[in-house]
Amino acid sequence: MTSKHQNYYVPSQSGWPIIGAIGLFLIAYGAGNFVHQLKSGGSWGGYILLAGVAVILFMLVGWFRNVVDESMSGLYSSQMDRSFRQGMSWFIFSEVMFFAAFFGALLYARTIAVPWLGGASNNAMTHEVLWPAFEAVWPLETTPDGTKTQAMGWTGLPLINTILLLTSSFTLHFAHMGLEKGKRTALTLWLGLTILLGLGFLSLQVEEYIHAYTEMGLTLASGVYGNTFFLLTGFHGLHVTLGTIFLLVLFFRVLKGHFSHDNQFAFQAGSWYWHFVDVVWLCLFVFVYVL
Repeated sequence: MTSKHQNYYVPSQSGWPIIGAIGLFLIAYGAGNFVHQLKSGGSWGGYILLAGVAVILFMLVGWFRNVVDESMSGLYSSQMDRSFRQGMSWFIFSEVMFFAAFFGALLYARTIAVPWLGGASNNAMTHEVLWPAFEAVWPLETTPDGTKTQAMGWTGLPLINTILLLTSSFTLHFAHMGLEKGKRTALTLWLGLTILLGLGFLSLQVEEYIHAYTEMGLTLASGVYGNTFFLLTGFHGLHVTLGTIFLLVLFFRVLKGHFSHDNQFAFQAGSWYWHFVDVVWLCLFVFVYVL
């Protein structure tokens, strides 16, 4: 018994992965030095960080262009489509593990380290030796050197951003429904609105950071609370930025007439990623801002 197999397209060798790796290295190295230089007054770490971001954007533009050209040329079969779906699924799973590590650090600090420093579980001697004036409360508003800070409340900008992201999930779903039903105008309008909501989220997060630094004394140097707050919200903001870029690429492809009911995986992948970012924000909003 014979079975029919489709031709499987094997792309030619590409330099984009190594370019992306270089960009990520520059971002990691530059960001680490930029944070380290906040107190010392140096500035070159920030330039390396920006260079890494520029390399990543260059890589994304080039790689996206190649994949789009291959897709529109009819080179991809259903087997290739399944490979894309598996790859995107594993990528999102790796992102879940990435955020799980930071949420785990937050959970450890709140439920284990803070009570331990406060003298819980028969650790009174440790409490007296390490930090006699320490009070086991969360969020920690006093650093070991005595610096005072304030906790970011869940009302105001965080609540507005939550509403924006939740709304963007619905608008993106409506855009997908428009694609499924062949309603290109609805697809374009709902997708464009989703992008505007994402940009609004990022703008308000910048405003929130400015408020935290200038008026609340809440910075990366504000002990474990400041560290976990900016790491979780900052990395999430980075993912929203990447997701918005992803949606912008999809938007311009929609304007060019790309995607149909039978050829739409790129749009689905963008939807998966955006909904994942929204779910992460809901968890972040509850565990970082509310509790």
